[in-house]
Amino acid sequence: MGKSESQMDIVEKSTKSGKKPWSFVAIGLAVLLLLMTCAAVALVILYASSRAVQFCCPAARIIQNMDPTADPCEDFYQYACGGWLNRHVIPETSSRYSIFDILRDELEIILKGVLETSDQGDREAFQKAKILYKSCMNESLIEQRDSLPLLEALRMVGDWPVASADWSKTKEPSWSMEENLSIMNSRFNKRVLIDMFVWNDDRDSSRHIIYIDQPSLGMPSRDYYFNGGNYQRVREAYLQFMITIAKMIREDKNVSRDDSFVQEEMAKVMELETEIANATTPAEERHDVTLLYNKMTLAELQEKFAFNVSEFNWTFFIQRVMSSVSVQVDPEEEVVVYGMPYLQELKAIISKYSASTIQNYLIWRLVIDRVSSLSRRFKDARASYRKALYGTTLEEARWRECVSYVNNNMENAVGAMYVRETFAGESKRMVRDLIEKIREAFVETLDELQWMDEASKEKAREKAMAIKEQIGYPDYILEDQNEKLDLEYANLNFSEHNYFENILENLQAGAQKSLKKLRERVDQDIWIIGAAVVNAFYSPNRNQIVFPAGILQPPFFSKHQPQALNFGGIGMVIGHEITHGFDDNGRNFDKDGNMLDWWSNFSALHFKEQSLCMVHQYGNYTWELAGGQNVSGISTLGENIADNGGVRQAYKAYLKWLEREGKEPKLPGLNLSHKQLFFLNFAQVWCGSYRPEYASQSIKTDVHSPLKYRVMGSLQNFEAFSEVFHCKKGTAMHPAGKCRVW
Repeated sequence: MGKSESQMDIVEKSTKSGKKPWSFVAIGLAVLLLLMTCAAVALVILYASSRAVQFCCPAARIIQNMDPTADPCEDFYQYACGGWLNRHVIPETSSRYSIFDILRDELEIILKGVLETSDQGDREAFQKAKILYKSCMNESLIEQRDSLPLLEALRMVGDWPVASADWSKTKEPSWSMEENLSIMNSRFNKRVLIDMFVWNDDRDSSRHIIYIDQPSLGMPSRDYYFNGGNYQRVREAYLQFMITIAKMIREDKNVSRDDSFVQEEMAKVMELETEIANATTPAEERHDVTLLYNKMTLAELQEKFAFNVSEFNWTFFIQRVMSSVSVQVDPEEEVVVYGMPYLQELKAIISKYSASTIQNYLIWRLVIDRVSSLSRRFKDARASYRKALYGTTLEEARWRECVSYVNNNMENAVGAMYVRETFAGESKRMVRDLIEKIREAFVETLDELQWMDEASKEKAREKAMAIKEQIGYPDYILEDQNEKLDLEYANLNFSEHNYFENILENLQAGAQKSLKKLRERVDQDIWIIGAAVVNAFYSPNRNQIVFPAGILQPPFFSKHQPQALNFGGIGMVIGHEITHGFDDNGRNFDKDGNMLDWWSNFSALHFKEQSLCMVHQYGNYTWELAGGQNVSGISTLGENIADNGGVRQAYKAYLKWLEREGKEPKLPGLNLSHKQLFFLNFAQVWCGSYRPEYASQSIKTDVHSPLKYRVMGSLQNFEAFSEVFHCKKGTAMHPAGKCRVW
């Protein structure tokens, strides 16, 4: 601006000389003045139009999403999201459709663009990502190869008895459960029957340790094995899916057709998995991590949990897994057992079933994961199961599947390409500034709490101030001279022609990356997620919050939208992640990420009382779409505490920002204050809808409340919301009883 002002000054002075004839210089100055005037007008117009874009585009989005006919004091979700819900139909390929899903769809379009560019001159990591993508997109070759790659993989793990002519004679005599479970774990990154993995030691965040836990199941949760209604329909489709695939593999291996044999064998598999599901502890009973943690030596593990007739050798099993990364373990190696009740039940279950049934189950769990990477006929065989489980009638576009797969498996390489393509660098600084404001609000909020004593508050302050943040992306992924990114994928050698084998390489590399950490110190600076992700994270073991580049966009964040929207969007997300450090799980870890009780008895007791209020509040929400089931107030407690704390802290930080910076200009077409806009953007972040089939799944498996109740629950508890929208006491959004933890 300095130069423009001096130019204006010069032009003005040169025109005060009376009415003398115009000299050449005077004419030149007059022309210059005219040009300057035009330039100034152009700048004013540009500035005005940029301000218009800054405020009109968010305004248009907000207006489109709203239902102004709804009463914000009776149903704020309908008020905020009714327009969005009316305008958006769930695609036939999707089980849920929300703001998050739209942002992810848009992100995938960007990734498609970068993955489909020429790899000439690219660094090695980018080349490998593009080769992996090409191999996934090579559908004609995948069709041509059909089941051959799968049949080869089955030979690596002792074959599939149900699809073999003489398994009991040729394979069973040398069959070993320990051997096969170890191959599944270390070679295919598939943990069946026993979930054995390496992770940060909860009690010592600087080291890694082996964990033993109950496994995942073939269907999303244990409820699918026992409940009626939609769960029963899924269960029936799942068994039929098993039978169909087994018949297909038999035929491909030229084994004689025997439908009744296949049905009998897969019915036994279903019976076995149902017993395993019954032995697993429900999620609601696994909520206290301090009760799950049981450390013992391998020798003690063997003594407590030997199972089946020939006594399962725990030491041999774990040694076989760890030998895949050249790590030696002995009977004195310490392990942490999370799934004690499950292991106690497993012994009796295993002893009831033959080696062939157990092997049939292990292979089924391997096969079901690989169906999506096989030819079309295998996907067609899965269609009825997918419809029952998700309500979807169409598969996603192939390119979306491929983009998602490459991003999930090469997150830093793909993240680097995404950041180079689309991420504004100054966003890092702006978000870091927001984090400090929200953190400050959290610390100040502690003084308002009556249920917490001063000693515990001081520890909470220390932990909040110690939270480390990662924003956008790790710097090294953009440094061309830094070999670290290429070294991450040094052991991967992909082929454009062998998609299935590329997947197996990724599975093995993923398993090895995790297992070899057992003898390594924890790297506190490592990123726990890639940059091209629309999400945010808190790690209790690291006391760290992460905001990938993918979430730093509207409606969450933009330097071009009013701060009310930024605080209501990414500000709320920041507060949410900070509060996770103090929810029912995070509160068990100290500022260094160690599981340590830093609470006084007084504060711990009152925390549980305050939390119980939210358990009852959310547990009373009925979700009609999920067959009229109630939300689990216990399973969703951590997320509900974080939602409530996040919006409260973000609003407090926004009020402080207003005190310092003054009021913002109003948004055109909206007769709403910026305080109201804060809450409106918070709510619109969660606009979305579900299919009934997915709602039935989500209510059993998702630790988050349904989208509507994330909004309703948080705002019903927040007095400031009722004040801003002038809601009278006793209205739905301003109940007499309110819950508050942080």
